[in-house]
Amino acid sequence: MGFSLRCASVLVPFPFNNKRNRGLLRAQLSDENDPLLRLAINSASLRLQETQRREPLFMDPYAGCLVPPHTRLNFENSSKHYCIATKFIDDKLLRTVNHMDGLKQVVLFSDGMDTRPYRLNWPSSTIIFDISPERVYQNAIEKLQDVGAKIPRSCLFLHIPLESSNIQEALHMKGFNGNRPSILAIQGLPLMTLVSFKEILLTVSGMAMDGCLFLGELPAWLAETKIGTKSSTEKWMDNLFMSNGFKVNMVSYHKVAKSLGKALKLGDHKYILFVAEQLRFSDDQMETWKIESQRVEEDRKGQDFE
Repeated sequence: MGFSLRCASVLVPFPFNNKRNRGLLRAQLSDENDPLLRLAINSASLRLQETQRREPLFMDPYAGCLVPPHTRLNFENSSKHYCIATKFIDDKLLRTVNHMDGLKQVVLFSDGMDTRPYRLNWPSSTIIFDISPERVYQNAIEKLQDVGAKIPRSCLFLHIPLESSNIQEALHMKGFNGNRPSILAIQGLPLMTLVSFKEILLTVSGMAMDGCLFLGELPAWLAETKIGTKSSTEKWMDNLFMSNGFKVNMVSYHKVAKSLGKALKLGDHKYILFVAEQLRFSDDQMETWKIESQRVEEDRKGQDFE
């Protein structure tokens, strides 16, 4: 079986409403013709291809179990962009969590076949939350368990179905704490519309405490649905992210490739690589601040009464 190795998007209909996290990306999946499964396998095949190179950017020892036999591996320029982005995200995640004290929280918005929980050398006391399509995740976890994939000792891995009615609430129920540092990354998550990404960004804004990072890859067509010129993409990103409390920087694939001793062909690319920093308090921080303010006010009133 052979697929086009990188897609700008997978269009899967799902209901939406304006409430935070409600009906986020409800994708109805089928089996062999499941577009979300195909997209995830495509990405896994790219990681397998990179792993088999003489001098790979990264090693993914588990990609092979996720790719069906006889899958064609293409060597298109777009695949190089994906691997450059994967290496960049890997390194940024590990550098960031290694500078966190105590409990470390990592949230991955993925396609369901993200092997980072298993292949990266996470420090102890790291909790990894994976948010991805449920059926793709279940397809992958069975294969990963069969080959003995395990997360590092003293770490915890938890999955939240993308189809959950309230992603933020589901994270809290699993133990996510918006009063503690975290880093959030997105790569491969199936998006249908600009509205769907805005919902995700709103969710992330409510979860991440001030100073936390949100990074990853976005399909470039998200910007094109709002503006048609490539030169305006940076301004569009600034406005969108700042409206949700983030300062964002677009990252050049070519500069990252050069820093890794690699070269990319010039030309248009269908993805945007970015790193954003949260400037606001998370919802949990705001709630803690309100409780503390009320306590201080009650203490002051009590002193005045005396």
